[in-house]
Amino acid sequence: MSDKRLQKTDDPLAPREGTNAKGNDVEAFVRQVRALGAMKGATAKGRLVLALDATMSRQPSWDLACRLQAEMFDAVGRTALNVQLVYFRGFGECRASKFVNDTGELTRLMTGIHCQGGHTQIGKVLSHALKENAREKVDALVYIGDAMEEDVDDLADKAGQLGLRGVPVFVFQEGRNAAVETAFREIARLSRGAWFRFDHQSAATLARLLSSIAVFATGGLRALEARGSASDRLLLENLGGTGQGGSAR
Repeated sequence: MSDKRLQKTDDPLAPREGTNAKGNDVEAFVRQVRALGAMKGATAKGRLVLALDATMSRQPSWDLACRLQAEMFDAVGRTALNVQLVYFRGFGECRASKFVNDTGELTRLMTGIHCQGGHTQIGKVLSHALKENAREKVDALVYIGDAMEEDVDDLADKAGQLGLRGVPVFVFQEGRNAAVETAFREIARLSRGAWFRFDHQSAATLARLLSSIAVFATGGLRALEARGSASDRLLLENLGGTGQGGSAR
């Protein structure tokens, strides 16, 4: 059954009808997404692109990623932020949803995701963010992944363009691959975003960081400084791509 809400992206994200392949990997997340109910009818203040690596290597930690994303979406509900879901998997498959701020719509989008083998397509994600920002301001890009199989210089160029346009990339890295970390830190630095470790030990802190990113995307630095929570301060300390020396704890 086709679902036109998720569009396949090829060059780098030309809209095309996608297919809904329901999987069990996100069922727990879908239940938690219902916390967005308070957002329905709200006036959105900002736009955030949430990009996920949905290749097979991430299957073991998919449930954790979903739980953390639910924390961000709960904060999104309170701050009236529009969220666009982007993910890649399989053989050149990269899809983007429309921007949504309604719990029912977001739930329908998420039920179509399950991990499949394939190479990373981070370049497509960054190019897509640039195109979206050209149409209408994008306030932040959140990327969660564990691998990088692309030309680093190409990714750096696109990250720098995002930084010049005021679109910080907040990168959450699963695993400890040194080459991946170098590339991810560079993407964060050039875009004036931040890099963080993504693991089970730091789940609670990372959930709060996602909440802080939602606040930043709607109110900027002043909103973070005004709220002043521990995760807000941690995000402020790492803006500019310096990143953590280790996991957030």
